[in-house]
Amino acid sequence: MTLNRRTFLGAAGVAAAGLSAPMVLAQGRPRVVVVGGGAGGATAARYIAKDSKGEIDVTLIEPSRTYYTCFFSNLYLGGFQELSDIAHSYGTLAADYGINVVHDWAIGVDRDAKTVSLAGGGSVPYDKLILSPGIDFVDGAVEGWDVSAQNKMPHAYKAGSQTELLKAQIMAMPEGGTFAMVAPPNPYRCPPGPYERVSMVAHVLKANNPTAKIIVADPKPKFSKMALFQEGWANHYEGMVDWIGEDFGGGNVSVNPDAMTVTIDGEETKVDVCNVIPAMKAGRIVEMAGVTEGNWAPVNAADMSSKADPDIYVLGDASQQGDMPKSGFSANSQAKVCANAVRGALTGSKVFPAKFSNTCWSLIDTDDGVKVGATYEATPEKIAKVDGFISQTGEDADLRKATYEESLGWYAGITSDMFG
Repeated sequence: MTLNRRTFLGAAGVAAAGLSAPMVLAQGRPRVVVVGGGAGGATAARYIAKDSKGEIDVTLIEPSRTYYTCFFSNLYLGGFQELSDIAHSYGTLAADYGINVVHDWAIGVDRDAKTVSLAGGGSVPYDKLILSPGIDFVDGAVEGWDVSAQNKMPHAYKAGSQTELLKAQIMAMPEGGTFAMVAPPNPYRCPPGPYERVSMVAHVLKANNPTAKIIVADPKPKFSKMALFQEGWANHYEGMVDWIGEDFGGGNVSVNPDAMTVTIDGEETKVDVCNVIPAMKAGRIVEMAGVTEGNWAPVNAADMSSKADPDIYVLGDASQQGDMPKSGFSANSQAKVCANAVRGALTGSKVFPAKFSNTCWSLIDTDDGVKVGATYEATPEKIAKVDGFISQTGEDADLRKATYEESLGWYAGITSDMFG
């Protein structure tokens, strides 16, 4: 072939095309960064790494080397689980799935440069960013309390040392002492969680300190599984639990950590233990990324992508997604939808229609478990509830025992799904 200008340009074009492949390789694999290693983040990281079979580079940023699940932490308070039973490491995600696990705090997101900055220095680039940091607390939500008081009046709503502290305080209560809980307003992590905690505290006090009392100050007129819990408290802990709802001033509360007092609708009570669970908002990194409206991050139901940025996804407690409760099961379910969508966007793999489900189990007393759950679908407006179920009052003991045992199987399954 005689090489003239046309054939040279053509050949050059072929050469350029031939060179383009190494350029793509030089850019490396598409990069996904996941912030937060709980039910949403760990699940999303694992599924993207597992299903992409190495086509996607996955980095998981999580400050804790050991993760304690908030779900089942109440069972530790009640003596049904050891703290080690709810502790998990990230070793399998790194060793078996090739996930780059970075134990550091994410302190900023540059959406233009597509980088996440770390407290330890440096930054991590991403093509897609998944934020699943869980919850933070709203400043000033309970008069007299902020995080500087959490050692005197623990929240124990981020499991680990706070959970240990609360249990130690419960076990050290004087005979006939008073345990107080300040319950949170909606929406918050794990709607039945505070009331399962009341049940577990009552269980351990009944065994060790049977004349002790429990006061619950609640800003809500009703709560998840209310009839089931109140039936259980009457059956197992008669006269021990005093729930003060909105109608009786349960939302008009202040605390004094130094004096160990709780004032409910103007009436001050000296207490021995006070569990303050404040109003909640999305983990701070979501706000720092600029994808929140109010306290939460609005997302598109079909893939959990942020409505403010198509390359950022928000999972679990931090998201404002519609009808799903803020729970570990919900976060795990949302993470699988998100992982499928992210993998499809980066590799062209098939993306399946979004389907979601959730079940929340609660233990009231030994072998007395109840549950509530639902299935959901993605609509243009939100994640919408399709149907649901709930345990009934008056169920026989065998069914309640089977419900509790079902929850044990679920815990083993979901933690394996999260951490491998």
